[in-house]
Amino acid sequence: MTSRAQPLWRGRALALIGIVLVAFSLRSAVASLSPVIDHIAEEFTVSSVVVGLIGAAPPVCFAVFGLLTPIFERRFGLERVAVVAIGLIAAGLLLRGLAVDSTSLLAATAVVFAGVGSGNVLLPPLVKKYFPDRLGLMMTVYSTTMAVSTFVPPLVAVPVADSAGWRVSLGMWGVFAAIALVPWVTMLITHRADAVTAAPSAARTPATSDTAEAADEFDAASMATGPITTTPANPRVFGRLWRLPMAWSIALVFASSSTIAYVSFAWLPTIMIDVGGVSPADAGLLLSLFGLMGLPCSLLVPILIVRFQATRPVFFSAIASGLIGLAGMLFLPTVGMPLWVAFFGLAAALFPLALVLLSIRARTPESAVALSGFVQSIGYAVAAVFPLLIGLLHDATDSWLIPLWLLVGVLIAVIPAGWIAGRRRTIEEDWERRHGRW
Repeated sequence: MTSRAQPLWRGRALALIGIVLVAFSLRSAVASLSPVIDHIAEEFTVSSVVVGLIGAAPPVCFAVFGLLTPIFERRFGLERVAVVAIGLIAAGLLLRGLAVDSTSLLAATAVVFAGVGSGNVLLPPLVKKYFPDRLGLMMTVYSTTMAVSTFVPPLVAVPVADSAGWRVSLGMWGVFAAIALVPWVTMLITHRADAVTAAPSAARTPATSDTAEAADEFDAASMATGPITTTPANPRVFGRLWRLPMAWSIALVFASSSTIAYVSFAWLPTIMIDVGGVSPADAGLLLSLFGLMGLPCSLLVPILIVRFQATRPVFFSAIASGLIGLAGMLFLPTVGMPLWVAFFGLAAALFPLALVLLSIRARTPESAVALSGFVQSIGYAVAAVFPLLIGLLHDATDSWLIPLWLLVGVLIAVIPAGWIAGRRRTIEEDWERRHGRW
């Protein structure tokens, strides 16, 4: 039996607004800096080492805080940790606009990505907690917002920096993050008051079920009748994930998605200039095209997976598109570069695919928190290696041939993981098949 969908706004309008605002801040924080590095360098020296560290900072922080966030969530709860994470993002973005040297710029960037790393882990469980009856729709909203915030900053960062200065160009994204605090702080205050009045009825414990559908039905009913509570992430659950092929397969799919994204943000313009002969201005536009291709993926992928169970078709379509784009860059780089970039950008479908799997491959928000932390820690740890590795390979060979073939290898190597991730079972079911009762 499936849960009846509740009206999207009933009792959770603030959660909807908060999720959208946080999702926007997660990607704009990443995509807003690199376009204005040259403007910053005109005011103070930004060494290549610092640029490299800034490029590696997102996945490193994401990996570290992916491990720490479930621990904090268990102690303080989803919403409280979300407020702290958003506060770090807002403070870091504002401080980045006030940087006086490369050290302070790097330190502010680390603060930003500490918050973003926690936010990445928390958003899928928040979606599952507040919208269990609208997972497909909300994952579409969530991932689409992230796609928009990927291609918009490169388009507006440079014009704003030219007209108002790079400090305004960087700091303005902190305003969006600060606004995202409002709904979550309001919800914390409201739920605290509701918890006092609802205490007499809190002793009633609903019957449990071993099916994901029954769990979702209870969550939907809870949203309609009172404050929403969820069991914090359990270290025992997190520890079991290391022994589950399903968890590892989702982690590798996420790792390949993150690798493609961060390598592209760091090196794709340079690759297009060197091998495709495009101008720097056109390379910036093509980078925005790469980000723009994630928008239709974010709109369609959650619906295809949640409603039509099309995990494997989506996965293999993304892999094939990425390989076509890379083949074009390798063999016909001066012919139809926008087409190759567009195909390569469709590999971004792996990102919303992985996000949806974080929700539907777990029965409860507790498991979703643990799975989210596990997947994103491993995924971002892998992704942190590749931007630096690509640069080292280019320096060693004075060519983009081997780096591009390395990306081909990444997409091919993840195919077995995508096949396993396409199995219609939760991590709890995967454990029970192998080790007995969850």
